[in-house]
Amino acid sequence: MTDEIKKIILYKMDRAYETLEEAELMGKYNHWNTCVNRLYYACFYSVCALLLTENLSSSKHTGIRSLFNKYFVRPGLISEASGVLYNELFENRQESDYADFVIMKEDFVCPWIDKTRIFLDTIKIMIEQKMN
Repeated sequence: MTDEIKKIILYKMDRAYETLEEAELMGKYNHWNTCVNRLYYACFYSVCALLLTENLSSSKHTGIRSLFNKYFVRPGLISEASGVLYNELFENRQESDYADFVIMKEDFVCPWIDKTRIFLDTIKIMIEQKMN
């Protein structure tokens, strides 16, 4: 892995944690649709970083999702629960961003905040192991 790829991976992980902070702020102010958006993107950035450790990438969100499931979830390198979280956030972000009259509720979204932090921490550890 080149130094340039390592820099991109670290940048994407920084973006992931920053975006999680944005999600937490949106939740604090009861902006649950935006919170879901930011939770999804936090996971998305971390998954993109993880995929780069294997020289994998895609220009589409569905491609990133497919590669993550194929190379990390199905083989058991990432827990099935993490795969489910990423897929749920993907679907709910799509719905809350693009469908009319979709209003996310606190009790539905709040559990995803802690799960997303665990998701990011898990991926961060995997990346650190691959980069050392």
